[in-house]
Amino acid sequence: MSLTAEQTVEALRAAGEPTRLRILALLASEELSVMELSSVLEQSQPRVSRHLKVMSDARLIERFPDGARVFYRLSSEPVTRRLIETILDLLADTAGEDDLLRLDQVRNERQAAAAAYFERVAPQWDRIRSLYVAETAVEAAIRDAAGAGPFERIVDLGTGSGRMLTLLGARARRLTGLDLSHNMLNIARTKVAEAGLTNVELRHGDIFSTRLPAGSADLVLVHQVLHYLADPHAAVTEAARLVSPGGRILIVDFAQHELEHLRAEHQHRRLGFAAEEIDGWLADAGLTTEAPVALPPDTDGLTVTIWGAVRPALSALNRSAA
Repeated sequence: MSLTAEQTVEALRAAGEPTRLRILALLASEELSVMELSSVLEQSQPRVSRHLKVMSDARLIERFPDGARVFYRLSSEPVTRRLIETILDLLADTAGEDDLLRLDQVRNERQAAAAAYFERVAPQWDRIRSLYVAETAVEAAIRDAAGAGPFERIVDLGTGSGRMLTLLGARARRLTGLDLSHNMLNIARTKVAEAGLTNVELRHGDIFSTRLPAGSADLVLVHQVLHYLADPHAAVTEAARLVSPGGRILIVDFAQHELEHLRAEHQHRRLGFAAEEIDGWLADAGLTTEAPVALPPDTDGLTVTIWGAVRPALSALNRSAA
């Protein structure tokens, strides 16, 4: 796909303003809400919104509402992304330094709030999860979706209390759990020991940069993590990178909902996900997606969805290349 001359001129015009260039540079780092952009740019939300509309109309950026908030990210069209990257490459290395410093402040505030929440709720983590949907049903569906194994290595990203490790531990030769919360990791160590698992490595790690080798796991789990993240797409990309040929990834999270109070009370950044959104991220990472499994609650509440995808085996890749 390529842009016409008219589309290129329209895109350049939309980007051709100092504040809009600043916005593009910020969105190149992560998706952001209008409120966050306003804080970083030190401009009013109405003014920022006007700039965002111009760039949305020109398809430089994508707008997506999430509950009461609206988030923005760079266009997912490869040719448009290349155009944006070319424009940003022309900027001086020092351009936007102050914006990035303020963005770091926004991130630190966000992370501090999330960290405080996780430390506060860590002892009751499994109980809080059970408020949304029956965990017995979710865990049975996860076991079915994972398959019988045996697995050479399972990696659980954002392992929390380690429940996924104890749930599937008997099916794997090695297990690795990563989490940013030391308190959570301590709880996971206790849970793993109580389950009698001796083949588990628990490490402090970042879901965006796991430092694990590519293709090193034949089952990767991302259980109830994405809705806390500023850039869930990047997390899915990193998780998919770990999947070995013939291996599988399972993402367990909420379907889209409108329970806005979960932002303030439980630090949810995203109010669930559309099936096609996560399917698209998995496909972009080179995985073959499967039909999602939806688990609605018995009463009003949150629907848990399990998204599964596999990386084609080497033999299949070789046949397609031939």
